[in-house]
Amino acid sequence: LGLRREGGGRNVPIVPVWVEWGGQAGEKEAFGARRMPRGRGDRRIGSVAFGEPFPGDSFRVDRVRERLWELGERCYRRRPELGRHLGREALRGLMRDRFSVALVDGVDGVQLRRGWLLAAAIALAGEVRRFCPGRRVGVVLPSGRGAVLANLAVVLAGKVPVNLNFSAGRESVEAAKRIARLEHMITARAFEARLEQFPWSREVMRLEDVVPRLKLRTLVWRVLVEVLSAHRVGSILRLPKSGGEEESVVLFTSGSSGDPKGVVLSHRNLLGNVSQFSQMLGLEPNAPVLACLPIFHSFGSTVTLWFPILRGARMVTYPSPMDVPRNAQLIEEHRVALLCSTPTFLRGYLRKAEPAQLRSLRLVITGAERLPGELAEAFEARFGKPVRQGYGLTETSPVVSVNLPDLGLGTGSGFEVRERAGSVGKLAPGIAAQIRDPESGARLSLLQTGMLWLKGTNIFEGYLYDAERTREMVREGWLRTGDLARFDEDGFLYIEGRLTRFSKMGGEMVPHEKVEQRLMELLGVQAEEKVLAVTGVPDAAKGEALVILSTRELDLAEVRSGLAAAGLPNLWIPRRRIRVEAIPHLATGKLDLRRIREMALAGGEDRSEEKRG
Repeated sequence: LGLRREGGGRNVPIVPVWVEWGGQAGEKEAFGARRMPRGRGDRRIGSVAFGEPFPGDSFRVDRVRERLWELGERCYRRRPELGRHLGREALRGLMRDRFSVALVDGVDGVQLRRGWLLAAAIALAGEVRRFCPGRRVGVVLPSGRGAVLANLAVVLAGKVPVNLNFSAGRESVEAAKRIARLEHMITARAFEARLEQFPWSREVMRLEDVVPRLKLRTLVWRVLVEVLSAHRVGSILRLPKSGGEEESVVLFTSGSSGDPKGVVLSHRNLLGNVSQFSQMLGLEPNAPVLACLPIFHSFGSTVTLWFPILRGARMVTYPSPMDVPRNAQLIEEHRVALLCSTPTFLRGYLRKAEPAQLRSLRLVITGAERLPGELAEAFEARFGKPVRQGYGLTETSPVVSVNLPDLGLGTGSGFEVRERAGSVGKLAPGIAAQIRDPESGARLSLLQTGMLWLKGTNIFEGYLYDAERTREMVREGWLRTGDLARFDEDGFLYIEGRLTRFSKMGGEMVPHEKVEQRLMELLGVQAEEKVLAVTGVPDAAKGEALVILSTRELDLAEVRSGLAAAGLPNLWIPRRRIRVEAIPHLATGKLDLRRIREMALAGGEDRSEEKRG
């Protein structure tokens, strides 16, 4: 790259080379790694891959980066540890430091050390194996020690946990049950009593009925995990040595743009994404993590459940991210280092938390929805903590990219820039990306806006019992994300919007989110007020027409003239509006796109304004 930037080397062929670094000295390394030469620390080379050469006079930074990513993805997926079984890796993770605290339950203050958590989970796994002859077990629990224990026990029983979204409607849960073929569930009596309309399965295991009977068995296992190796314990539990592409966890999408889909995450997917995420964060062992996100959400499952179990972080659990006063107390009391949230939940801290309570936080990361700039600025101004935006999908296990603090490279070596305003950060290690035309699928430059395609060990195995939909999303190992995006010259990723949040009008792609943002600016409202949404409905003249759903009365003529004065193209300016009682949202804070569109289709003709102009 240096030759090209200095203006020389134009006729020199360029050979892309990827060097995969191994772990620290003393660890078991992949690929027969060798120690680095003196002066480069204790890191070792794990693997090297060479790409096809291309002429120097055709050099482009985006082209070189694209090829390097593909080589890096190829190297990363060859790591042998990613082929192991999630249960065996959980054994290794929890037995690595048996006496450190694994979990603090924020409801009653109960603490579980890693050795005792593992012993209790193994004891419960025997009951799960007897209770559930089927392959999958439904888990209906909020974040807390019960949910951690249940998920761990199901995996150690050699089965697949399916955490169900208890905040979704009955119809959505019924669909998930049917798709996953769930006949058995695990819950707690106290929580069961709160879910009056929940469609329970035929057989339900209640933790209060089972766990007290397992005290003696738990004590025996606590002694055994002290004297036996993780390998031996895994053999006693009859866990396979390898998991690979087999099912390890099933999660259901939020259904924001359609019916929920069962996302199959393999052992390789989860182990790979935990590895990618932990490499990016670089948190010290036993660093406290606030685990208040629901485990039926991919962020809560991978980042605040399996990441702490596998990598030694301490979980500080609480059943709801919306109880900001209590979560802020837990952050202060337990000196939490990592807070993962969504912008919707994060806004509560501005109103209900004191700066001193968040003093211990090292990282505040948001995902699931776009981070508004004004929210990030207000949070940093109040708490002195920058909010860093990440990006992921349930189908990517979920972490794809994240902004992080700049990394010092040593005395006199400068810094690696790892964050950029407006972006969702750089890709996690081992992920390759392409930008393609949304309609034709033709490859575009990374610097152009188009459909984001991803490839990596964290890309899911497919939708449960839905081969047709899987073929639509995954082609030759590449995931068609459905998001429109671009990269800048330094490799930072920018998400421009969801394809389902665009309308094709007059041959042009019109983004609903940008129209919404301009509307909110015009009306002087904030995103958290949830007073409007923009969607598209069929239109005979232009293919689609934009419709504003609003909880307020709007003068459409004033709105249209205001948007035009703000520089919005005429094609982008909605010509209809519908007054609604409330804008539909999901439990995560995302817009319920399917319901919004249904409301627009149902009310567009008889409740819309007259078309003007």
